[in-house]
Amino acid sequence: MKVPTEYSILLPVKRGMKGRDVRVIQEWLCLHDCKTATDSDYGAATEAAVRKFQTKSKLLQTGVVDELTLRALIAPITRACRALETTAETFSQRVVSAGRQHLKEHPVEVGGANRGPWVRLYCGGKDGEAYAWCAGFVSTLLAQAQESMKKKADTISGSLSCDELAKQAKAKGTFVPEQALKNGIVKYSDMGPGTIFLKRSAKSATDWIHTGIVLAFHPEYMETIEGNTNDAGDREGYEVCRRIRGFAGIDYIKL
Repeated sequence: MKVPTEYSILLPVKRGMKGRDVRVIQEWLCLHDCKTATDSDYGAATEAAVRKFQTKSKLLQTGVVDELTLRALIAPITRACRALETTAETFSQRVVSAGRQHLKEHPVEVGGANRGPWVRLYCGGKDGEAYAWCAGFVSTLLAQAQESMKKKADTISGSLSCDELAKQAKAKGTFVPEQALKNGIVKYSDMGPGTIFLKRSAKSATDWIHTGIVLAFHPEYMETIEGNTNDAGDREGYEVCRRIRGFAGIDYIKL
């Protein structure tokens, strides 16, 4: 999986410069706990944050972003996007491997709701309040798993919309409603790790508001990896994290 083109930055980037490239660097400084304003203005504060990051990374403390500093800043997203290191044979197992690879780098928003480099990775280069990114996260894992397969898996294509994911699964015949599990038509053991879950809205049985992948099913709960959530399981969270969920109000997509 390719690292986003937004990192094709004309180097060096240094004090006095302004613009998109500066903002990207500021975002990554914040993600590395060298927090500064994400105002696209490379002033004294940004220069000091760069020096702090360079110190932490054992780089020459110049306050200037050169190739080595940029490479160190974006290392988490580079690692997340690398080819999957797995011997798993099935597509669903490879989706889990991709999920674990991203989880390890702790993707999180920065600069506001649904903003930052990780959101843009999962939303095709876009971010902002309108880009609730849980479905984009799942779709990125699907694409990464596909890239690792010798033969392309016959599965959904992915989307930034939970409703569209459900629509695609219904067309493929891989949508599993909660009621089918309650009635015993399908068993949780029939699905397994890599299954996509879809949380329904309390207001409509045909409106899905959150999604993620299942790591494991247990008799009364499941373990998941989810994007745009938090420890409370909110649909508008701020990070990728591992959670434990019950089964109420949830449908599934079998891979």
